[in-house]
Amino acid sequence: MSFTGTVSGVVGLFRGKPRNPIGPDGRMALSDHFRELRARILISVTTIVVALIFALFFFDQLYAILLEPYNKARANLPEDVQSELTVSGFGGGILLYLKLCGMAAVILTSPVWLYQIWAFILPGLHSNERKWSRVFAAVAGPLFLAGAVLGYTTLPKGIEILVGFTPEGSTNLVDNGGYVSFFIRTLLVFGVAFEIPVFVILLNLAGVVSGKALGAHRAWIIVSTFIFAAIATPSVDPFSMLFLAIPMVLLFLISEVIARLLDRRKAKADTLSALGDDEASEI
Repeated sequence: MSFTGTVSGVVGLFRGKPRNPIGPDGRMALSDHFRELRARILISVTTIVVALIFALFFFDQLYAILLEPYNKARANLPEDVQSELTVSGFGGGILLYLKLCGMAAVILTSPVWLYQIWAFILPGLHSNERKWSRVFAAVAGPLFLAGAVLGYTTLPKGIEILVGFTPEGSTNLVDNGGYVSFFIRTLLVFGVAFEIPVFVILLNLAGVVSGKALGAHRAWIIVSTFIFAAIATPSVDPFSMLFLAIPMVLLFLISEVIARLLDRRKAKADTLSALGDDEASEI
């Protein structure tokens, strides 16, 4: 195979164009769906890998950002409670590099891979619903970043409470790898939680849930949100749980209002389309 053919073959993997003709109803063959899914996964993974390599050059700055919550928490600890970060094992240093830079890459490229998820779902929607694609592409990424930033602000208090359980006279040795994992889980949980309104509206557009159904189960959803926040936050303090649960509830209420507005618009459109050519409209 020539070099040009190899390059075109690799490019084809990222395009994921359907090989079979799309039917008049807009449906695609199952093999083409998998081909498109593969292409979108490759785009997302490649973007994250490139961002990871780029982030390695800024490790010192990222490490300073990583340490800030821990240093703030340690400054607020009682004098008789000591805590230190340690690196264990021969490979601890390189794992620290990969974990930290990988986390930065996932967060910074969130608009790209969130858009790939939405673009994969998009063909299953009607043409009048596809105009929301730009709105979701513009909102999903910033929402994820906003959740990650909020999770970052809650870290000092959570660390302070957790380390505060150290017995008097003892030193709390925190493994750097474990701290990075704790750091990543917190930011990812907050970031993903902030995507709830986007996915609720997606389900509404797809006809899976309605605004009325969301309102009927609102109380249970709010209770479940607090339970989820209590389980999902890595720390055991109530402050982190409230910092996650309250914005999630507010975002859910906003998504319910938007879902109700979309339902009214759909009902109005269905009513108008059901009228015959010679039949008078109510308006």
